[in-house]
Amino acid sequence: MNGFEPASPPSLGAPLLQAVVTLGLALLLWHLHARQRKAHFRWWAVALFARVLSVGAIASFLVTGWQPFLYLHQVFLGWTAFGLLYAAQVFARQLAWDRRFWGFVAFPVVWSAFAIFVLDSFALAAGLAVVFLALATLWAGVVFLRYRHRTGSPAAAFLAGVMYFWALHHLDYPILRARGAWDPWGYYLDILFTLAMGAGVLLLVIEEQREGLRTLTALSGELPGAPETDLRDALLARPLALRGVRGAALVRVAGEAETVERAVGVASRWPAQALPAALRPLVRETARTGHSRLAGQSGPDGPPFAAALPLAAAGDANTVLLVVGDVAAPFAALEDDILRVVGEQVGHALDRAELSRGLAQRTDELERLSVRMLQEHEAQRRRLGRELHDETAQVFSALKLQLGTLREGSPPELHERFDRLLAWVDRGSTSIRSATDGLRPAVLDDLGLVPALRALCAEVREWAGLAVDLDAAGFPVPGRGLLSPAAEVALFRALQEALSNAARHAGATRVQVTLAASASEATLTVADDGQGLDAASVARLSRGPGRSGLVGMRERVAAAGGTVTLAPAAPGLRVTITIPVRRA
Repeated sequence: MNGFEPASPPSLGAPLLQAVVTLGLALLLWHLHARQRKAHFRWWAVALFARVLSVGAIASFLVTGWQPFLYLHQVFLGWTAFGLLYAAQVFARQLAWDRRFWGFVAFPVVWSAFAIFVLDSFALAAGLAVVFLALATLWAGVVFLRYRHRTGSPAAAFLAGVMYFWALHHLDYPILRARGAWDPWGYYLDILFTLAMGAGVLLLVIEEQREGLRTLTALSGELPGAPETDLRDALLARPLALRGVRGAALVRVAGEAETVERAVGVASRWPAQALPAALRPLVRETARTGHSRLAGQSGPDGPPFAAALPLAAAGDANTVLLVVGDVAAPFAALEDDILRVVGEQVGHALDRAELSRGLAQRTDELERLSVRMLQEHEAQRRRLGRELHDETAQVFSALKLQLGTLREGSPPELHERFDRLLAWVDRGSTSIRSATDGLRPAVLDDLGLVPALRALCAEVREWAGLAVDLDAAGFPVPGRGLLSPAAEVALFRALQEALSNAARHAGATRVQVTLAASASEATLTVADDGQGLDAASVARLSRGPGRSGLVGMRERVAAAGGTVTLAPAAPGLRVTITIPVRRA
C-alpha cells in the first residue's frame, strides 16, 4: 500500500491513555443525557464513543498492519467529526434530524472504502478524512462563537477557542503524526483538547443549570394578586428577562383552533393574533401530550428557538405558554417533570386569578346592591316620615281642634273626659314626632348637619345622662352643599350609633365629638372614656362583620364613599369616620 510507514515500532501507551480518557468523558456525557434527556449530551457522547473506536482501530492497525482496521479508523474519525458538529448545532439551535444528514454519515464509509481498498492510497484516505474532521471541528467552533455573540456565554467562547485550535491540530496528522514525529505527543495533545472540550461542555452545563434556575424562579415565583388581565401580563413579562428570550405568548388550543390570547415582545407582531404556521405543530403537540417541548427553527416564518410549556387550565381548552428567542438555554437544563409542575402551578395561579376576578365582580355587585338597598331604605324612611308628618300629624291636629271645640260646648261634667282625650292626642302627636325624627331627622333637612348633630348630642345627654361635647369649629358654617345628602345622613346615623354604643355597652360617662373638614374629606371623630377594647378585639371588629350596628354604620359610610376606623384610646374607644367632600 502506498503511504507513510512508521519510523519506529509503535507505542500503544499513549493511544490507550487517549482511549481511556475519551471513554470516561463519553460515559459522563451519556450519564448527563440519561439524567436530563437532552439531545446535545447524547450526540457529544456518540461523537466521543466514535473517537474511542477510531483510536482503537488505528492502534490495532499499527500492531497488525491489517487494512480493515485502517478503514474502520477513517470511518469512525469521520463520524467523530460529524457528531461534534451536530452536537454543537443541537445545543445552539435545537437542530432537528434531517434525512439529508445521512449523507454526512455515509461519506466516510464510501470514501474510505474507495481510497483504501480501490485506490490503495493511505494519503488520499487520511488526507480527506483529516480535512473533513478539521472543517467539522472549525465549523463547530463557529457555531459556539455565534452562540457567544447572541448570549454572552463565557463557556461558549472557551469552547469556540478549543475547537479552533483542535481543528489546526487535526491538520498535522498526515504531515507529522503519520511519520511518527508526534508520537506520543500528538496523542497527548488530543487528550488535552478532549479534556478541554469536556471542561467547556461542563461549563455550559453549569450555565444551563443557572439559566434553568432563573427560569424556574421567574415562572414559579409568587404572582401578584391582581385581576386576571394584570396577572397574565405579569406572567408574560417574566420570560423576557431571561437570556436570549425575545417574546412570549399565551395560546389557547380548543378543538382545531389555536388562539393567541395575549403576547409580548416579538410575539406581539404576529398578525391578527394568528399563530405562525411553523409553531402550530409544537403548540398542538404540547397541548395534546401535556409535556413541555423545545424546538429549533422549523420554517422561514419561525423563530430560531421556541419552547412550549403546558399550563393547567379549566374547561376543555388547553393553554400553552409559548416562549420564542435565540437560544434554548433558559429551558434546556430543566427536566420535563419540573417544567410540567411549573406549568401546573402557573396554570392554577391563572385559574385562581380568574376565580378572584369573578369573586371581585360578585363583591362589587353585592356592594352596589347594598348601596342601592341603603338608598331605597333611606328613601322609604324619608317617605314614611313625610307621610307621618304631613298626614298623620295633621289628623291628630284636626282631632285636637275638634275635641277642643266640643269641650267648649259640652257640659262641665264632661270637661274632665275631654281633657283626658286631649292629653292622649298630645301623647300621640309626640310619638308621631319622635317616630318622624327617628325615621328622618327634620332638623337635618331644615337646618343642616351641624345643628342636627348638636340636637342629637342634646337628646343623648337628656336620656342617657352622658356628658357629650361637640366641637364643630373645623367644619365650615353653614356647610350646606359640602357633603351629599347621603353623606350627611351617614354621618348623622354613625354618630347616633356611636353614642348609643357608648351609653349602652361601653359604660362611658363622657364623649368627645369632633367634626372637621379639609379640602378632600370630612372627618367625624367620637371618643369615649368607657371600658374600651383591646387591640385584638379592635382588629377583629375592623375586619368585620362585628355587631349589626357597626355593620350598618360601615355600609352607610361605604355607600357614601367613606371609611370607618376603630382604635383603642386611653381610656375608651375612638371611632373615626371619613367621607369625601363634594368637588367644586
